[in-house]
Amino acid sequence: MLNRPVSSPAFVFRTRALCAAMATAALLVTAGLPAAQAAYSPPSSNVAWLPAGADADVDKAFAQGKAEKKPVLVYWGAKWCPPCNQLKATLFNRQDFAERSKSFVAVHIDGDLPGAQKLGARFKVRGYPTMILFSPDGQEITRLPGEVDAPQVMNVLQMGLAGGRPIKTVLDDARAGKPISANEWRMLSFYSWDTDETQLVSPNDRPGLLAQLSAAAPASEAEASTRLLLKALAESDEGKGIKPDAATRERVKKLLADPVASRTLMDVLVNAAPDVVNALAPTAGPDRAALATAMDGALQRLQADAGLSRSDRVSALIARVGVARLDQPKETLRPKLPAPLLKEVRDMAAAMDKEITDGYERQAVISSVAYALGEAGLWTESDALLKSNLSKSHSPYYLMSHLGGNAKKQGKKAEALGWYEKAFNTSEGPATRLQWGSSYLSALVDMAPQDSAKIEKVAAQLFTEAAGQEGAFYERSARSLQKVGVELGKWNAKGAHQATLDRLRAQLAPVCGKLPAADGQKTTCEGLIKTRA
Repeated sequence: MLNRPVSSPAFVFRTRALCAAMATAALLVTAGLPAAQAAYSPPSSNVAWLPAGADADVDKAFAQGKAEKKPVLVYWGAKWCPPCNQLKATLFNRQDFAERSKSFVAVHIDGDLPGAQKLGARFKVRGYPTMILFSPDGQEITRLPGEVDAPQVMNVLQMGLAGGRPIKTVLDDARAGKPISANEWRMLSFYSWDTDETQLVSPNDRPGLLAQLSAAAPASEAEASTRLLLKALAESDEGKGIKPDAATRERVKKLLADPVASRTLMDVLVNAAPDVVNALAPTAGPDRAALATAMDGALQRLQADAGLSRSDRVSALIARVGVARLDQPKETLRPKLPAPLLKEVRDMAAAMDKEITDGYERQAVISSVAYALGEAGLWTESDALLKSNLSKSHSPYYLMSHLGGNAKKQGKKAEALGWYEKAFNTSEGPATRLQWGSSYLSALVDMAPQDSAKIEKVAAQLFTEAAGQEGAFYERSARSLQKVGVELGKWNAKGAHQATLDRLRAQLAPVCGKLPAADGQKTTCEGLIKTRA
């Protein structure tokens, strides 16, 4: 369920994307003091989570795992993140998860804890949420998928807990043509490749690897092979991965016509349907039309499946909208969609808003439904849904950033910047504020480059806040600050704002001077504002 609005709706394909897009659409900075950081809150109350905000916390957890011969599950997330909230609403609150948690050490890294971003660098995690299962001796067994439904996650977790080998060893054997077990093929097919962070393979090589694994899977592991195939197709663009052919198209169409098989592979279909169709039929014509019709039929079944979570059913609807938009320019604000589909989007939005009572689920689903309305060109309805939920959200700044993104897409610059400002004013947590602030600065440079005073004020406040944070120059926070530097460089491309950049560089100098050089923090800090040639 992972980062299409604010870590690219990932939700690990769609919702992570949702998190990434919305954070990009995000937020602002004013001259006031940072919002107070919210008190630590565990992901669920029925699991003995160990909060980790420093290396010592994690070392203690691994020592416990080794002493008790228990694996260690590390969960990295954030309060505002929709897919993180989806995990809280559908997985972490399950009684069977609580029971299973007694057999491992559960570690929670909240991205806004003081040392969390440094821990992110240690574990090589970037996107929220990321779940990693380690053996008692500290070897990484697998990265758990966040986009599949909770029962499937439980199955994957159980496979990992049942003496699973490290995923790297399994992959090496599979690539070398050595025999691996049925469970290991399943582990490869469910592995969270989009949170791999080059642990096993680089992003550029991933489509080809997935295609290779799909072809290598034995006939007895048809489900794993097909899951790997669909994931390869989802990433097969710009000549990477699988080349479209009639046999693959027929294989996918047969899958889509099978209610049982398509339900089993629901996670890939609802999160990657438009990409799969586009990969198999890159141009408009009979092949694409036939595949789009077959895909829409499968997605309709999933959308109506009461056994799926509301989030997954909304994902199926978003996928249908995405497939219907394939032959229209991506930037189209009001696409031509069938009237029945538009009605379903409206009806789904009304139903979700009425039915959901759990706060975590509301945070996960409402932003996704609002995204569906926007993708369908129903901007007024999207805005109204977001506004009506501001008072119901534990992280309203996330919804405000979505409102800013809606306004920006429609060319309403003043309204967009206003929402970004409100979002920052209510944002909480050091890493969150840097992320939201960098996105707001980007919006200012894009939509109000003439407002030099505000751009300098925002950048200066971000640097001030970073100076007071323990982990500002690690992982997500470091990337947020680097984004500020890139945007300032773009803004000063012709040298008109050199004096401003000189003042900001002078502000940073003592901050950088206090940082250690050994772990790269100092280099990151000193490289934020480039010296103009």
